[in-house]
Amino acid sequence: MRAAVLHETGQDKLEVLDDVEAVGFGPGKVRVRVRATGLCHSDLSAMNGVLPQPAPFVPGHEGAGEVTEVGEGVTHVKPGDRVVICWLPACGACPSCKRGQTELCLAGFMNAGTPNFRRPGGDVFGFAGTGTFAEEVVVAAGCAVPVPDDVPFDIAALIGCGVTTGLGAALNTADVEAGSSVAVIGCGGVGISAIQGARLKGAAEIVAVDPVASRREAALRFGATRAVAPDELADAKQSVTAGEGFDYVFEVVGKSATARTAYDHTRRGGTLVVVGAGAMDDHLQLNMFELFFDEKRILPSMYGGGDVLRSYERTIALWRAGRIDLEGLITHRVPLAGINEALDQMRSGTALRTCIEI
Repeated sequence: MRAAVLHETGQDKLEVLDDVEAVGFGPGKVRVRVRATGLCHSDLSAMNGVLPQPAPFVPGHEGAGEVTEVGEGVTHVKPGDRVVICWLPACGACPSCKRGQTELCLAGFMNAGTPNFRRPGGDVFGFAGTGTFAEEVVVAAGCAVPVPDDVPFDIAALIGCGVTTGLGAALNTADVEAGSSVAVIGCGGVGISAIQGARLKGAAEIVAVDPVASRREAALRFGATRAVAPDELADAKQSVTAGEGFDYVFEVVGKSATARTAYDHTRRGGTLVVVGAGAMDDHLQLNMFELFFDEKRILPSMYGGGDVLRSYERTIALWRAGRIDLEGLITHRVPLAGINEALDQMRSGTALRTCIEI
């Protein structure tokens, strides 16, 4: 089968090969024919080493497809079912799961260290234990989440990561208060989803911050009340909040510099929500006086900060009701053979989400 492979961490191009085999099928596993997958910035971060991932590997973790085979003991899906690939499945038994913080379950991360694929030259890993830039994947049963047949594959794929992460940051982690002021720094697919979540919660002012003009224009279509370049944020803070700072600021870039900017533009007693996935050696510096004196809440948001399965169901319900726009997030479509074109679109900021049709 075909799959896009990164041979070494640090390379900026993927090679689409036709000699890749999905391996590991057996009890408790599900084989999925991938039909669509989104390109998430985390894929780029894994390729350049910001996020740890053994290589060689097949990137991709935001995918959807149909079940072709189920292993012994799998009862929640059957061949022919439409599924979202969940890259962070909950085991249900660890301390985090028992506390109801299933997004903190580490079981899914353990899958990342086991090869998902094989080539004549040796084993190949799947990013985050999945690897959806491939025609087929074999995943643990919990990674295959059934969705109704009326949800198109491209929409289902977005629910698998970016939309769930952004919406959840606003709905679960921040629990944005109606009438509040919000700033979102970084307006790709995840940031736009956070904007939609803040709008759903009734935020009065939503300021979108991004250096790319087309993304700022898109943010206004998705519910932002104004959109500014990064060097205009201070002026927006002054005009919207009389200089006090925003009630909520979402950092959706994953860098200490933007997190520091977000902190500085959060009002005293306000909430900074860290959504972007950053590097282990990139440190956010705060002095102990400001941490105490400003009493700002700093809330990291992992995969939307809530139960993933419930979040999927909620997102589908909101989409069906016309309360959120998912189709509009897909600004570009390419076949698997054009995966490097999709990477360029992500790096340049021209795409909110590129759908790779497989």
